[in-house]
Amino acid sequence: MGRYVLRRLLQMVPVFLGTTFLIYAMVWAVPGDPFEGKCGERDCPESYVSAMRDRFNLDDPLLVQYGKYLLNLLQGDFGLTSSGLQVADRIAATFPVTLKLALVALVVEAVIGITAGVVSGLRNRGFLDSLVLVSTLFLISIPVFVTGYVVQLVFGLQLGWISPTVTSPTVGSLIVPGFVLASLSMAYVARLSRASISENRRADYVRTALAKGLPPRRVVGVHLLRNSLIPVITFLGTDLGAFLGGAIVTEGIFNVPGVGGLVFRSILTKDGAMVTGVVTVLVLVYLLMTLLVDLLYAVLDPRIRYD
Repeated sequence: MGRYVLRRLLQMVPVFLGTTFLIYAMVWAVPGDPFEGKCGERDCPESYVSAMRDRFNLDDPLLVQYGKYLLNLLQGDFGLTSSGLQVADRIAATFPVTLKLALVALVVEAVIGITAGVVSGLRNRGFLDSLVLVSTLFLISIPVFVTGYVVQLVFGLQLGWISPTVTSPTVGSLIVPGFVLASLSMAYVARLSRASISENRRADYVRTALAKGLPPRRVVGVHLLRNSLIPVITFLGTDLGAFLGGAIVTEGIFNVPGVGGLVFRSILTKDGAMVTGVVTVLVLVYLLMTLLVDLLYAVLDPRIRYD
């Protein structure tokens, strides 16, 4: 296992370098004036432009720029924004809120999605199966921003059951935004779980377990569910990174002070240092979650071994 983890970590190095270089190139090497709009409607003074080009090494070749950025990154320095703020400090202030929201969404997605998928797969072609299929199709058909506005309008403003905005980012206050963020993925998890359960319930090992006289609950919980969850775990693992990067709309609707609003404002103001820093953190999250998912395979299926 240790050799496998070390090999995977080494494989992540070129992936990390390639993705961060592409992001850096797209942010800093795109055509156009990077300082347009920084000084209002007037052009920025030459002294300001010269100082900014020196701060971000814009006069150097692209590879040299990226090399200097990478060296600073390895030391934990994400650089400065155009207004002189530390990128790392801004990320540290907002990223935990988005991470908490993403984890709440992941738990909601896993609990409701897997439960609905298992019940639907075991009650194949029954009323519950039809109900799950119709409800998941309904969720898939509605964009997340529509779901968010409807939930906020109906349950927050009209009925008063929930707070329409998040005043403090506690776990309790993030349940409703987490449900909205996870609504689309929750439907996919339910359908994926249903398909996997329906396929594996006819497998030979399930028939053998039932023939030995094992209780149905043990057959489902120990044998059937563990093997059926492998594709679901893959989807959930990659979905955490998607939640972190795709929470901009949900955070905007419920006024969550997370990284989504930070990225949105940075894009509008063309703050390349902030955009590059946030995307770099998201790349690291994706890589680590992929490794964790692969390691969970061996826990779910004893036949899988990493040498």
